[in-house]
Amino acid sequence: MNLHKELVQPLIDETGEESRVSVWARIQCEARVAVKDEPLLGALIHAGLLHHSTFEAALAYRFSLKLASREMSEQILREIADDAFARAPELARAGQADLLAVYERDPATHRLMQPILFFKGYQALQAYRIGHWLWQQGRYDMAYFVQMRCSEVFGVDIHPAAKIGTGVMIDHAHSIVIGETAVVGNDVSMLHSVTLGGTGKEDGDRHPKIGNGVMIGAGAKVLGNIRIGHHSRIAAGSVVLNEVPPCKTVAGVPARIVGDAGCTDPSTSMNQLLGHEDLF
Repeated sequence: MNLHKELVQPLIDETGEESRVSVWARIQCEARVAVKDEPLLGALIHAGLLHHSTFEAALAYRFSLKLASREMSEQILREIADDAFARAPELARAGQADLLAVYERDPATHRLMQPILFFKGYQALQAYRIGHWLWQQGRYDMAYFVQMRCSEVFGVDIHPAAKIGTGVMIDHAHSIVIGETAVVGNDVSMLHSVTLGGTGKEDGDRHPKIGNGVMIGAGAKVLGNIRIGHHSRIAAGSVVLNEVPPCKTVAGVPARIVGDAGCTDPSTSMNQLLGHEDLF
């Protein structure tokens, strides 16, 4: 039995919103069905999901399992993650928003459990969030360790000082680079091989500021301390060196405005096609 999106109704709490508790209950329901469908994955699914009583505990387990090495034990990393989730409830809220973003925007995601267990973009983003929390606590070297392991394990290199909003989807997540002073807004979608980088050896505030609801196509490079307006689109393979107004589409090397964004929420619609009118 497969749990497809159209067959699974969201669990709504008394406030009318999908709570972390209801999301976690749904994930565990999916996990039990998955074990029946694929018994050979039973140990993995039990260890990753069914053995945990909360969403936060499952994220902490995955963080410690994936980033552990001979230099840093799984137990120490689990203690760090548990402490982070206990002291910063916003981490779990962000993790849920990111999870729902992947589920809603990625047509390859049919169950909420998939990103937690299998998608390195989601896992790397949650690891970054713990690294960013460590950075905010002044634990810079441990934050750098988390960054290093994320780069080694996931191929995602996000500086722990970067600021990333919630409801963010990093699809495929191969070769993602986000620099130290970069800012990424809420509800942003980006695909593989995206760089939010600087333009040289300058110090200080030197990385892009990405607005809310922006979609960044595969292979796009956004360089320098420039602003990308809310709800804009950056076409795949573009090199963006100048600011982009809100609700516009840019494309090319170097990128130029080729039209409007085409919709109010490009990061949600994920439409990456340029219309004929955008090419001239």
